[in-house]
Amino acid sequence: MGGLRLLAVALTCCWWPQGSQGKTLRGHFSSVAARDAQGQSIGHFEFHGDHALLCVRISNTAAAVGKEAKLYLFQAQEWLTLQESSHGYSCSEKLSKAQLTMAMNQTEHNLTVSQIPHPQTWHVFYADKYTCKDDYENSQVEDIQFEMMLLNPDAEGNPLDHFSAGESGLHEFFFLLVLVYFVMACIYAQSLWQAVKKGGPMHMILKVLTTALLSQAASALANYMHFSSYSRDGIGVPFMGSLAEFFDIASQIQMLYLLLSLCMGWTIVRMKKSQSRPLQWDSTPASTGIAVFIVITQSILLLWEQFEDPGHHSYYSHHNLAGILLILLRICLALSLGCGLYQIITVERSTLKREFYTTFAKGCILWFLCHPVLACISVIFSDYQRDKVITIGVILCQSVSMVILYRLFLSHSLYWEVSSLSSVTLPLTISSGHKSRPHF
Repeated sequence: MGGLRLLAVALTCCWWPQGSQGKTLRGHFSSVAARDAQGQSIGHFEFHGDHALLCVRISNTAAAVGKEAKLYLFQAQEWLTLQESSHGYSCSEKLSKAQLTMAMNQTEHNLTVSQIPHPQTWHVFYADKYTCKDDYENSQVEDIQFEMMLLNPDAEGNPLDHFSAGESGLHEFFFLLVLVYFVMACIYAQSLWQAVKKGGPMHMILKVLTTALLSQAASALANYMHFSSYSRDGIGVPFMGSLAEFFDIASQIQMLYLLLSLCMGWTIVRMKKSQSRPLQWDSTPASTGIAVFIVITQSILLLWEQFEDPGHHSYYSHHNLAGILLILLRICLALSLGCGLYQIITVERSTLKREFYTTFAKGCILWFLCHPVLACISVIFSDYQRDKVITIGVILCQSVSMVILYRLFLSHSLYWEVSSLSSVTLPLTISSGHKSRPHF
């Protein structure tokens, strides 16, 4: 497990996408880029409400006036229709179909995007008088440096909110999540630390489970810090966003390895040995090899997904091939582990053992299937809500899955009855003079 963790950390640190700039954009309006692409793409934003605002500042007003520089705003659906149209619109015809246009003839410009019936994505493009010309005699014209802020109305109707419609509420969600982690740490940290320190037959399971939980908590904290800064300047701390992704991937890897090792161990034990040690962590070459192969496969897919869509932080996107393959992998894992545990449960005579395995199966299936199920459910929501629904839903479901597993492996009565190793001191035994009680 240590080698696998080291490999995951090395891969993640050496091959990691840069965070997005957020909704305060800085760069250069380029005539060359605009001509090559029939309009330079500046960014996109999900506006909502009646007083959304686009604010842009430029450094060279004279150059902008000389080039007849303009910004063009297209609704996402309209732009997609133009791109897919078979009419073969010319460059000037495409630009003429923009819903909003803003000429840049002064240092600062404000454009109000109002009367939006429901949140929708708008694409912002730059073009000037050279964009639709075929000659290249003015290819070396000066670029214009700019800073652009894209703002939505806040609760009082003032255009001060840097969050797009699809991101609204995430800042508050991560604040509450961090608060819950802090409260739970204050209540359970000491007893959990004692359980891990005492060792025993469940030591490795508790150690990996706790490491995965700490990774999730660190991801939530990094996301909160990023969004807190983002709410003030529209940029945030891209490094913290990437760090949140790193901890999220680390948690996914550790939980996958834990669940696979346990399930593969039980399956191989049932095939090759007696059931005298059904809850031992199995480390045979076969189970370890299968678990490591699947973990590496998921790690590659997670990293691939981040490079395909580096703009999101801790979003469980499925808009690209890597995201779809991840969903398929999780469905296959859930079905495989579910079938294996079902076979164990059906032949088990002990009621307590069946209860133990059933609860473990619920935790496994919830962990693996929450993402695919939420991805399917999200189609009933509007486009701007889908990623947010998946993100919040997956985090909550996987947190519940961890609670189920903690309660299971820290339960004195279930573990004592199910494990044939009951003569060994349990992780939560405080002293031999009296029985311990579960802390969850």
